[in-house]
Amino acid sequence: MCLPHCAAVPEMDTTTEAEQAQEPQEEQPQEQPQSAGNGAATSDNLLIEVDGKLVPNYDATIHPFNEGDVVSGKVVRIDQDEVLVDIGYKSEGVIPSNELSIRKSVDPSDEVELGEEVDALVLTKEDQEGRLILSKKRARFEKAWRKIEEAGETGNPVTGTVIEVVKGGLILDLGVRGFLPASLVDIRRVQNLDEFMGQQLECKVIELNRSRNNVVLSRRAVLEEERKEVREQILGRLEPGQVVEGKISNIVDFGAFVDLDGIDGLIHISELSWSHVNHPSEVVSIGDTVRVKVLDIDRDRQRISLGLKQTQEDPWQKVLNEYKEGDVVDGKVTKIVAFGAFVQILPGVEGLVHISELAQHHVESPAEVVRPGDELQVKILEVDEARRRLSLSVKRVEGQELPTRPLSDDVVIEDAEPPEDIAPPADETAPAPDEAVSEEAPAEPVAEDAEPAAEVIEPVTESSPEEGEEPAAEVAPEAPPEETVPDEAPSEESTDEPPSEEPQSEEPPPAQG
Repeated sequence: MCLPHCAAVPEMDTTTEAEQAQEPQEEQPQEQPQSAGNGAATSDNLLIEVDGKLVPNYDATIHPFNEGDVVSGKVVRIDQDEVLVDIGYKSEGVIPSNELSIRKSVDPSDEVELGEEVDALVLTKEDQEGRLILSKKRARFEKAWRKIEEAGETGNPVTGTVIEVVKGGLILDLGVRGFLPASLVDIRRVQNLDEFMGQQLECKVIELNRSRNNVVLSRRAVLEEERKEVREQILGRLEPGQVVEGKISNIVDFGAFVDLDGIDGLIHISELSWSHVNHPSEVVSIGDTVRVKVLDIDRDRQRISLGLKQTQEDPWQKVLNEYKEGDVVDGKVTKIVAFGAFVQILPGVEGLVHISELAQHHVESPAEVVRPGDELQVKILEVDEARRRLSLSVKRVEGQELPTRPLSDDVVIEDAEPPEDIAPPADETAPAPDEAVSEEAPAEPVAEDAEPAAEVIEPVTESSPEEGEEPAAEVAPEAPPEETVPDEAPSEESTDEPPSEEPQSEEPPPAQG
């Protein structure tokens, strides 16, 4: 009976020993640091022994830092005027709203999110209220300056977001405020800078001054570098005479620029239309797609001259095919100049009505007869195919007589030089010879013609005794003496005249011999 009982007891004791053997193994990890520690922290510095008890080691969770250091933490709270960040310190750090971004009047919820990891610069470890004050924008500022300085040295571009439109350019957020002048925003000047608001732009640093926090950028430099290869390819592909398609990129007073997929060509105002153009905006607008002809290429200066009218029908061909001298056609006065009026007979074809061809009577100003916009009939006097000119007449149209109008300041008479080959009106040239003769008539006595001189002297000598006019003495020396000596010699009254005539009378006899 005992043996079975004794055998049963050991089985129970064995179980108890096994349980007892397991208990020390479970407590052993806790006892090892105690024996090895003597108040020291555990291997991971999270627990320490204090008065024989294990307590959390809070100091081990605090990383040492000083004011001016950049620390990392997690956003744990967002208020209207500040953000709380856990950086592992004994209290959360506070980022005031004005230290979140270089932008003005920002909303904290737009700058950070709950749980977001952020970098911040330590401004004050403990202010008067015991708070840890941090700055997110200054941490970005320090990192940004290092990046900008490196980009300025290497020439690599930097990327920033447009946050303001100011007078003269754009402000970009690079971590610091970067200024992008309006002239360097694009290859060509941009009229509306507001369209770039909020966009991310890639620019090059062209000026840097950290002491003044001054960063000047150029987006144009990036674009030109990107288009350099494209421009060279386009120049190599284009040839004068080709017709290509492009888009109007800019309009100036002297013409319009066309973007040819990476390089701009110029259409001069004279090449926009066959008709007269006062300003390029009358023909094209920015953004228009046009077909143009390549007129010339300056590969050294990378300039392309284009023509728009060359891709359109030449109206002069219609003139040559359908009109001839003597035809009477309808027209419209387009402008008035001092020497006449220009009349359009076809779109793109104008002819000149000289002032002498406006009316049968004398016209001082073309505005007395016609005004811009008047519709009338004109007769074709001459078609100059080589110089593409038309000479027209109003007064030679049968049955058409335009009334004379009073001059008005509202009528614009444009300044223009008349063509060199235009002669003055025939009715105005007639009096000119008469005027010339009358002006030259007093000079004829100076000539060496004997007979006209005698006619002038004779009446003077007859009137000299009665009137004693001095002009007779002035005319007498100019007259040839061979005629005056025979007539004046027997007269004693003439001997009172200055003896200067006697030497003159000695010269003619040898001439007669």
